[in-house]
Amino acid sequence: MPKIAFLMDPIETVSVKKDSTLAMIAAAQQRGLEIFYLQQDGLVLSAGVVTALTRSLRLRDDFCATLDPNTAGDDWYALGDEQAVALAEMDIVMMRKDPPFDMEYIYTTYLLERAETEGVMVVNRPSALRDCNEKLFATLFPQCCPELIVSRRMDQLKAFHKQHANVVFKKLDGMGGASIFRVMEQDPNLSVVLETLTNSGREQIMGQVYLPEIVDGDKRILLINGEPVPYALARIPSAGETRGNLAAGGRGEGRPLTDRDQWIAQQIGPELKRRGLMFVGIDVIGDYLTEINVTCPTCIRELNEQFGLDIAGDLIDTCLQHLENT
Repeated sequence: MPKIAFLMDPIETVSVKKDSTLAMIAAAQQRGLEIFYLQQDGLVLSAGVVTALTRSLRLRDDFCATLDPNTAGDDWYALGDEQAVALAEMDIVMMRKDPPFDMEYIYTTYLLERAETEGVMVVNRPSALRDCNEKLFATLFPQCCPELIVSRRMDQLKAFHKQHANVVFKKLDGMGGASIFRVMEQDPNLSVVLETLTNSGREQIMGQVYLPEIVDGDKRILLINGEPVPYALARIPSAGETRGNLAAGGRGEGRPLTDRDQWIAQQIGPELKRRGLMFVGIDVIGDYLTEINVTCPTCIRELNEQFGLDIAGDLIDTCLQHLENT
């Protein structure tokens, strides 16, 4: 029986209604995998061996079958006693720790990489998690992106704004729609926005041409081993907002992929596979790629519910197939 460990946030804090990691756990349980629960503080390196302080994890069977939050109750999961095992004893480790992407996150990837060298499949690959900043990584595919700039210099950022007049500025390490500013022509706040985001010229930021198609939704497209799920979740901004992120109050509406969506997925899919990015969520506004989310992509539950899919099951099956082929 394959062993799978989920390195994640405290399980008692997850959203029973929409958490994507919970869907992965249920899919693993339904396929008979032996499941373990692990947090960042449970990784220990000693005498050259990475040990994981894990607890067995099982969802209540009836809840596992449906993930219906109305039937969850207080006993929807059960944890065993903590036990120390060599991380290399796991077959698969799902890295599902939410950002922030800080130094502690990076140190975690180093420890996971040690297990990877001993044959453990880590999803997503630790080196790729470190290398692929979710905003900068998208710029590797300029044919897919809107006009943009990355800089910390006020003169360069202001020149970009002057050229395009309507620009979105954002931090490179932002998440959930935080610290995203739309700055229009003649906006008197341009200087203070740039000073704030760049920490007075000490940090690189990104500027992108404002895409009016955001009113129709910021589409999240999920890819498993480089292949797109055939439906996207369009995160539609609430009234008075320019951000579609669900965390910023956006509403999720499922849609079939367009020809352009498929083309974008084809452009980036081979590179995702090459880097070991097994599960990725890309963001598309109109016809343009804006981000490639590699750390802890979400929206599984929403798409499953709207289209009768089993995205988490497809992911687990793909991982198991990969194990068989290696």
